[in-house]
Amino acid sequence: MSFQGYLNTIKAKTGKTAADFRTLAAEKGLTENGELKQTIKAGDIVKWLKDEFELGHGHSMAIYTLLKGIKDEKSI
Repeated sequence: MSFQGYLNTIKAKTGKTAADFRTLAAEKGLTENGELKQTIKAGDIVKWLKDEFELGHGHSMAIYTLLKGIKDEKSI
């Protein structure tokens, strides 16, 4: 599945966009100035998204990748 495919599936399941997840991460104290805090690991994001949104590992990792700045909404 492409990165955009992951984001589309996440939006269909949760109703939330990539921007929404950035906002939620900031509200939870996971990011600072738009960047993932260095103390936050992939497992922290995966646990949060599994617990609150019932996302699987792959979809959670897509959000982690987004929050980490590795990819963005324009990535394929």
